[in-house]
Amino acid sequence: MFIDLTAAPANDPLSIYRYRDSLYAVDMITAALSLDFFTWLEAHPSSLASICAHFGFKERPADVMLTLFAANGWVNKVDGTFHATPTAAEHLCAGSMWDLRPYYASLHDRPIARDYLEVLRTDKPAGWSGDKAAFDWHKAMEQEDFARKFTAAMDCRGLYLSQALAKKLDLTGRNCVLDIGAGSGIYGCSITAHHPHMKAVVFDQSPVDRIAEKLIAERGCAERVSVATGDMFDGLPSGCDVHLYSNVLHDWGVAEVEKLLTVSQAALAPGGLLIIHDAFINADKTGPLHVAEYSCLLMHSTQGKCYSTSEYAAMLDAAGFAPGPYADTAAARGFMTAVRR
Repeated sequence: MFIDLTAAPANDPLSIYRYRDSLYAVDMITAALSLDFFTWLEAHPSSLASICAHFGFKERPADVMLTLFAANGWVNKVDGTFHATPTAAEHLCAGSMWDLRPYYASLHDRPIARDYLEVLRTDKPAGWSGDKAAFDWHKAMEQEDFARKFTAAMDCRGLYLSQALAKKLDLTGRNCVLDIGAGSGIYGCSITAHHPHMKAVVFDQSPVDRIAEKLIAERGCAERVSVATGDMFDGLPSGCDVHLYSNVLHDWGVAEVEKLLTVSQAALAPGGLLIIHDAFINADKTGPLHVAEYSCLLMHSTQGKCYSTSEYAAMLDAAGFAPGPYADTAAARGFMTAVRR
């Protein structure tokens, strides 16, 4: 069935996105309170490294946790040292008449809260311990049934978000976008609908490629949107002057993100454009709250997190790109562009 990919919904779905995105944030808070984190921090202002050393945490999940607390106004960072704020001291620490820790005590045994304690200490996504018998989300995407369900979930989200992105992109003088880790291909379809001079190549592994090909045809976009199959870590197709990573990099750790940016740098000609579309933490990691909450979900279930604009800028620069500014789109998402040197 044909869908107008230049249309917009009559009503703002932001609150619906936020409920899903923030789903696990309360369990992150509960896990920290079960360790009496704020009482300790109020007495021992500390660096990230010292916090990790004291509690036995790993850096990635601890960074996500502290970003959530900073976004809520419960910690602040001064010269590399984290402090409990007056709000935390009054309501989240032992000894205050306004102590609310007992209010969360009944939640300590929630399965996701227990998961967070394990993730904080191991840096492994919940339910994945590195052995072949454990659930691995990325391996599961090679299974037809799981891939179809997950791709459908991302497609319905992308229908709205892809249009918000396409409307703000300046693709003057560009010819073809390579949508990397593209899922259903909704972003390639939307970009070509809003920019009639553009073509798109949707790039993903099997069986997602077959799912995308069918959806692209159903949307009437096959004339200008093609599908290529492969593993993005092994190299990318040539011939596109724009690379798009939409809601892809947040699934991966720093080493993998750096690898993907390097792979893009190798496939793009000088002057080529790279676009990162995602939910971004601000440069000083104090919010936005919605994104900090969403980052908890990603930290729980994937190897990644929501990266800050400053983290992306540093990685882009190191990979051979000139980073551009950040711009908002919709539902607490936005994008950064970078030009291949």
